[in-house]
Amino acid sequence: MPPQVPAPGATPPPWPLTTRTAPATPVETTPATPAEAAPEATTERAAGVTEKTVAEKAVTEKAETTEKAETTEKAETTEKAAPPAPPPPAEPAAIASNGAFTKNPEVGKLAAALIGLRHTLATTRYTLKLPGAEEAEASRAATVAQLDDYLLPRIRRLDAPLLVVVGGSTGAGKSTLVNSLVRAPVSPAGVLRPTTRAPVLVCHPADLPWFAGNHLLPGLARTSGPSTDQNSLQVVNAAHLSPGLAFLDAPDIDSVVDSNRALATQLLAAADLWLFVTTAARYADAVPWALLRTARERGTVVALVLDRVPPGAADEIGPHLLGMLRDKGLGSAPLFVLPEASLDGQGLLAERVITPLRAWFDELANSTQARTAVVRRTVGGGIDALGPIVAHLADAADEQVAADKTLAEAVTTAYADAQLAIENGMHDGILLRGEVLSRWQELVGTGDLMRALQARIGRARDRVVASVTGRPAPGKQFQAALESGVVTLIRGAAADAAEKASTAWQQHAAGRNLLTPELRKPSPDLQANAERLVRDWQRAVLDLVRQEAEGKLKIAKVSAYAVNATGLLVMVSVFAATAFIPTGLEVATAAGTTVAAQKVLEAIFGDQAVRTLAEQARADLLTRVQSLLHAEAARFDGPRAMTMVDPRTAWRLRDSASDVVEARQVVDLPAGEVPRPGLIKTAGDR
Repeated sequence: MPPQVPAPGATPPPWPLTTRTAPATPVETTPATPAEAAPEATTERAAGVTEKTVAEKAVTEKAETTEKAETTEKAETTEKAAPPAPPPPAEPAAIASNGAFTKNPEVGKLAAALIGLRHTLATTRYTLKLPGAEEAEASRAATVAQLDDYLLPRIRRLDAPLLVVVGGSTGAGKSTLVNSLVRAPVSPAGVLRPTTRAPVLVCHPADLPWFAGNHLLPGLARTSGPSTDQNSLQVVNAAHLSPGLAFLDAPDIDSVVDSNRALATQLLAAADLWLFVTTAARYADAVPWALLRTARERGTVVALVLDRVPPGAADEIGPHLLGMLRDKGLGSAPLFVLPEASLDGQGLLAERVITPLRAWFDELANSTQARTAVVRRTVGGGIDALGPIVAHLADAADEQVAADKTLAEAVTTAYADAQLAIENGMHDGILLRGEVLSRWQELVGTGDLMRALQARIGRARDRVVASVTGRPAPGKQFQAALESGVVTLIRGAAADAAEKASTAWQQHAAGRNLLTPELRKPSPDLQANAERLVRDWQRAVLDLVRQEAEGKLKIAKVSAYAVNATGLLVMVSVFAATAFIPTGLEVATAAGTTVAAQKVLEAIFGDQAVRTLAEQARADLLTRVQSLLHAEAARFDGPRAMTMVDPRTAWRLRDSASDVVEARQVVDLPAGEVPRPGLIKTAGDR
């Protein structure tokens, strides 16, 4: 039994859930310490030495295979004494032949660029529900997970043991194959689906410190015993397995359990090599080929096992599968064909059945050159694949900004139209109709307006008249009617704006998810706010007239009551169709009195001053209305602000990706040749 490995503590749920926030992995650019490298010291081989290739013909006798394995072991034991080749001092910056980074600052620059990209991706969000936003969010989370789970820890230690993730469809025999390769039932296998719920990693005891540590897949807590927690990784040692190589049995890629599929995808993204297991009955399924395409795009090294092939079917299925691999750009992937066979008492395949596959893996494990070729190809391909992925994410971020801008513009346009409608209502004289007109006619017809303008009449008389008649003075009635008319104009325009803005949002993919019933109508306090606005404006008009009158005392002594009457005339002029005098019905009703009143005003203030007062009063009212409508429109800003769409996101993504590309161009990650046994079939029936 392996030593107990303490769990690293609470871990986030597995990728690609959007709530996952994997911890950033620090990247060091110095070579591994002796303590870290010690477990693998017994398995390292000199770089540049040609390895013995695995026989490409069918294996028919176990003795022949054993003899070849012994010959290989003897030859490589001799090679072990050869000193490692020194790292070439050429540009671009090279990686040492044993896989560890040199102290070249260019390598550190690449690591820093990857960390910067990881930080940018971690702070990127696609919160507006646009077509493709969910896909972009999943891609972003997957890229962060791959950086955390694989690229950053692996680029720190290219010489670490090789991780082979065994993936495939339901019932393909992945667990049985892993158990057979290590000659021990370390991963549960059975007929119940899904069988593998929590991943199991099997390695040689010498490699246990690396895999038990929080390096690859840092978000999974390490355990030494079976677990049903998908946030855990059971690490098991197997002495029969060659040092320098580990197998990770992943859940089914087409599991009926969503979390199993997500975990399988996460584990495959952390693989140095993906061993894809399928069967003669399911090798053409769509789901595995979609993941194979992803592996090809990322540059991951892939090998395939066609399992449970009926007798006589290998010659037909094998070439067909090879043709499919070539069509998908995976023609160089090694393919192993395993026939149907019975299992022994431990549920393992006979050694002669898996000998070619195990021999190929032994070659990878025992050859530093071959193992490093796999790692470099996968790491280099993964880094190179970041460019197109981030470019797509930046485009999606641009779409978020464009959508947010469209929603904002819809609101701005709706309330700008409302402002224009109110302004037109003030200019066309429509307010001087109905109740407002009646009160104006009453005010002018009684002569109160003229008397207030021509003489110093105190307010006491008006109070007496109001107490006797039981009704307010005509001036107050006119002000109330005018206030009601302006409030009605504002409310109507605001209601139209709310309806127009909400309709625009309803028709937009992102907007309809942000729209609430409250936004479809004006705010509940609009009536009170509009009434307060008009009253404040009327007081401001009187203050304006009073300030103007103070400079005209040499011409006329204007009483406070005369100021009020003058203010009423200025208010009328604001809503008149002409600059000052109401036209049409208003003129026909009380033209003479109005003209006389205008003459009195012109005598007191001057012709130009009267027009200036009207213009200032109109501008003041429009400014107040604009502020009110702005507050109404701001209600739409709340839902938009909660999405936190940042217009700088796309720029940051492209800038971070550019840093990675620039650093990658001067760092050499030579892939080398990965041993390829070709189409290998085992003899005999299971």
